[in-house]
Amino acid sequence: MRTGLLNEGAGTAPIVALLDAGAAHSHAEVLRARAFAEPLLGAELLDTGENALSHADGVAAILQGVGAAQELQAAAYLVYAGDFLTKPEEVVAKAFGDSYASLVLHTRRLVQLQRAARDAKVGGAHKAEQTERVRKMLLAFSRDLRVVLLRLASRLQTLRWYAASKRACPAELAAESHAVFAPLANRLGIWQIKWELEDLAFRFREPQAYKALAKGLDETRVEREQRVEAARAALHADLYAQGLAAEVQGRPKHLYSIHKKMLGKDLALDRVFDLRALRVIVASVADCYAALARLHEIYTPVPGEFDDYIAKPKPNGYQSLHTVVLGADGRAMEVQIRTREMHEHAEHGVAAHWAYKEAGVRGYAGVTAAGEFEEQVARARKAVLNQLLAWERDTVQEAHAEGTPAFDDRIYVFTPQATIVEL
Repeated sequence: MRTGLLNEGAGTAPIVALLDAGAAHSHAEVLRARAFAEPLLGAELLDTGENALSHADGVAAILQGVGAAQELQAAAYLVYAGDFLTKPEEVVAKAFGDSYASLVLHTRRLVQLQRAARDAKVGGAHKAEQTERVRKMLLAFSRDLRVVLLRLASRLQTLRWYAASKRACPAELAAESHAVFAPLANRLGIWQIKWELEDLAFRFREPQAYKALAKGLDETRVEREQRVEAARAALHADLYAQGLAAEVQGRPKHLYSIHKKMLGKDLALDRVFDLRALRVIVASVADCYAALARLHEIYTPVPGEFDDYIAKPKPNGYQSLHTVVLGADGRAMEVQIRTREMHEHAEHGVAAHWAYKEAGVRGYAGVTAAGEFEEQVARARKAVLNQLLAWERDTVQEAHAEGTPAFDDRIYVFTPQATIVEL
């Protein structure tokens, strides 16, 4: 099992499968790309001040962590090497092939557009419009999911570097990370990148609130993860002993989601019950209620903190049992209980549910019939693009609701001052 994303939920599986599918590249391809890039990047600095080779190393490591194909990890080096080549696409095509050259071309083009937009001297109310147009540009390039993943990994590495170097992160970059990149990662189900982008953007956008919240938590992230794992293992063993076959997932809540919940519900930190959360996935609805009954036998339920979204689903179709119990250590812990089908729906939404499920169950590796592989890849790609289109529709609806113009069917160009304007 891959680490990182798959522990956060099954939402990543179709994207990872799409990128891994049919890839025959070995680790040697990544090493070859790094060897190619090292003389070009080793002594160079990006506009942030980060060493270019170190940045490419970080991007490749992030991509490896989310299970991306070797081809994409190798491309992380070639994209940045392209900035220091006279004819980057031609050189990369000759050395690595047309697929890499195309990826370098489109990724570099998107980077240049985003950099120009971010650096533009736009003031006041126009900043929000500028950010929105950056998001539209990113969506325009999303037909190639490799470009999107490269940009997400690059942005995460940049924020990590600012955090590690203790340098001040530009306000525009932090705001764009929060408003554009984190929601995109969320739409694609890349939870690991999504939560880290949110936490780091929160750290730079609201440093005082971030520090206060971090100080208020009486345990570090590592300690919380250890406590969650202990609770997860104990519950899994108990349910197994009761004859309930269950997958029990555990994860601590991250800083930005805690902050958002405190603001949204006007809660003090000690009333945020899901700092630690478990998710129990079982085979049937009957097993959901059996698991709930057992959970309430071995732990103390917190009064007023139970919701039955199976009997009464949310308007969007979401189904699950939610409860809060006091764990063995006396600390509150939220537990969600659902079937596999409910979990797939919760993770991927109605539009993508069937494609994700089929891809996840059957897997790409075992496909042998001619055309079947391409058909499954096409369905997975369509499901992912539907997520992006849904994001687009949501934004348009919000714009109409607020009485502001939407950005459908528009053409955007740069002025000499790098401001993006509509034609």
